[in-house]
Amino acid sequence: MAIVKVIEVLAQSSKGWEDAANTALQEAARTVRNIKSMYVDDFQVKVQNDRVTEYRLRAKISFVVED
Repeated sequence: MAIVKVIEVLAQSSKGWEDAANTALQEAARTVRNIKSMYVDDFQVKVQNDRVTEYRLRAKISFVVED
């Protein structure tokens, strides 16, 4: 029987949500193996001078634990 573990990560990008999501996944993949899915559950933006300067997100990454 496979065991799936979930970790929560935070990421940000000045380019947009998709880049922030890719950053979160790429950074997690550096140390986590067998990633199966990522669920983004929170979005935020940083604002300066009435402009969006950073896109931020919180995501849950699921992966299968190796035997």
